[in-house]
Amino acid sequence: MNERLLQFIWQFQYYNRKQLHTSQGEILFIEKPGTWNHHQGPDFSEAVIRIGSTKWVGNVELHLRSSDWYKHHHATDINYTNIILHVVWEEDKPVYDLNANIIPTLVLQPLVPKLLLERYASMMETMVMVPCHSFLPVLDNLGWCAWKERLAAERLERKSTHILLLAKQSGNHWEETCWWLLAANFGVKVNAALFEQVARSIPLTILARHKNRVQQLEALLLGQANLLSARYDDDYAVMLQKEYRFLKKKYKLQMIGKAPAFLRMRPAAFPTVRLAQLAMLLHNSSNFFSLIKEIKECKKMLEICMVTANDYWHYHYRFDETASYQPKHIGKQMAENILINTVIPVLFAYGSYCKEESYKEKAIQWLYELPAEQNQLTKQWQQSGIRHQSALDSQALIELTNHYCTHKRCLDCAVGNGILKKDVFKENP
Repeated sequence: MNERLLQFIWQFQYYNRKQLHTSQGEILFIEKPGTWNHHQGPDFSEAVIRIGSTKWVGNVELHLRSSDWYKHHHATDINYTNIILHVVWEEDKPVYDLNANIIPTLVLQPLVPKLLLERYASMMETMVMVPCHSFLPVLDNLGWCAWKERLAAERLERKSTHILLLAKQSGNHWEETCWWLLAANFGVKVNAALFEQVARSIPLTILARHKNRVQQLEALLLGQANLLSARYDDDYAVMLQKEYRFLKKKYKLQMIGKAPAFLRMRPAAFPTVRLAQLAMLLHNSSNFFSLIKEIKECKKMLEICMVTANDYWHYHYRFDETASYQPKHIGKQMAENILINTVIPVLFAYGSYCKEESYKEKAIQWLYELPAEQNQLTKQWQQSGIRHQSALDSQALIELTNHYCTHKRCLDCAVGNGILKKDVFKENP
């Protein structure tokens, strides 16, 4: 037993509530367990109970052992003057308030079903990614739908915190903020931070002046990423180097010190290719954030993201290395990734920033319209009988795994809650 589980049991009244008595032998009836207090002070406030014929309204404090009352110095703390009930797992000592009056105590240990405790122990002790895998699916379709929606919203809210911080750094310039995040997305996990540095090093106002010349955009991006510093025989690379030297001097740009990684990457994801594709997206679509706000159809936004790098890259992945013909276009899967990980979170964050629910609703709707991501994590949920059809489903399952399952937050999870209460409280009123 731990204090969080004890709080959970009390909050949802998951114990036998028939013929309750305090440890002092008085008849006890719980009308309202109270509201869980996440801050300093008693665990639950505004509880309503009856002891004998007297109705009490006030606070409830929980401890594993009654003696913890003194261990935590509650006996001399004025914040604990209105305790109407002390709920404990074990009573090893009577407890008194500041006025030396005994505090009514309810001992929960004999009242909690062993099945609940066994299921909780099973989830806490397992070493697999999903602690409750052997109990799934547990929730019905409606329950899973509601829980996934909440998880997806939690994920977007959490991402919004980071995006709003970036917006503050940019002086609430949302086009600039979106540009930073878009560049990071193109860097994928390995080069995301470096690509964001590149984006921060080139203000959008400079890029806007050169948007009609895709080679100049490439020169700016590749040059700032320290990818034009070597000696090349390739005429195209030499041309970009000349362009970059001129633009760097003109705008007094500071090159990023570290070059992006190529190691253990598929050629299609090489930073040279990704930056060339990013340059083409800037070439085709000015004011990218404005498009995100204005466009209503998810399909249209996907089409905008599905660009193809200029002709040189059809035969190259790196400078001075000729390859067989392969147009370097952003496919549907990469475009969906851009929407899921940049476009939709930015749209949701902006809705929070300007308090405009329509943007947040559009973000959620676009998640529903995009197909589910296919990765090792979602495959494991699929094997456990949990379906995922849309990006909202897969984003919800990623959030569930990374922020609930990994940290064993089963008591905060609708699935864990469902497992603990299933078929063990039928005897309760």
